[in-house]
Amino acid sequence: MNAIFYGLVFDETDQLVELSYVGGEPCYVINDQGFMRHISAAELDRAIFDQMTAHVKGNEDFLSEQTAKMMGQDDPFTIAVIRSQLNNQDKQFEEMQQKGLPEDVKQYLGMAGFKAVVDFRGELKELLQPTVSDPGDEE
Repeated sequence: MNAIFYGLVFDETDQLVELSYVGGEPCYVINDQGFMRHISAAELDRAIFDQMTAHVKGNEDFLSEQTAKMMGQDDPFTIAVIRSQLNNQDKQFEEMQQKGLPEDVKQYLGMAGFKAVVDFRGELKELLQPTVSDPGDEE
């Protein structure tokens, strides 16, 4: 099992949290004024993943159609494949736990402004995600 978002998780003082293993289980380590709190990476990663994908639930049909159009392949088969992927988020999370995120993906996410902020108990407080703005919105 991997700590999926290691390198992208910060505490409330904007310090990158460390990674440690307890009995083979990855844990994020939060320095709470010298007390090193070990938080299950699996639980925190799940909270981050769920918040990242919350906007997908209930919008699978629309998102699969729009994604297929963007790819230039808006045939029923492609739409069905994309919809299937959107509906199988639990399986995707499990695969990410086993394989982890590639290091270059983590670097890209960090450079794009992705950051998970946790409190000293290890609870997700804020998820900063890159946003896409409409070029017409810029002044």
